[in-house]
Amino acid sequence: MEYGLTMHAREALVERGIAVEWMEAALSDPMLVLPDPDDPAVERRFRRIAEFEGRVLGAAVDTKVEPLRTVSVFFDRKMKGRL
Repeated sequence: MEYGLTMHAREALVERGIAVEWMEAALSDPMLVLPDPDDPAVERRFRRIAEFEGRVLGAAVDTKVEPLRTVSVFFDRKMKGRL
């Protein structure tokens, strides 16, 4: 899957210790996709990461550009138990 990363997303991967492979799994094979509450062009894609104690990884993706651009990557505590 082709995708771009904003500077914020690049920094978030490093600062939050998120493996690129985990982000790519959330982008290409999400377990849940929700609209961003603040921007209709952004999707939030979620995937449980077994290698990280089953925590839920979220990726905010700008869908109005090609290739898709990842805006942010984060572990979402609010999603615990939802996936």
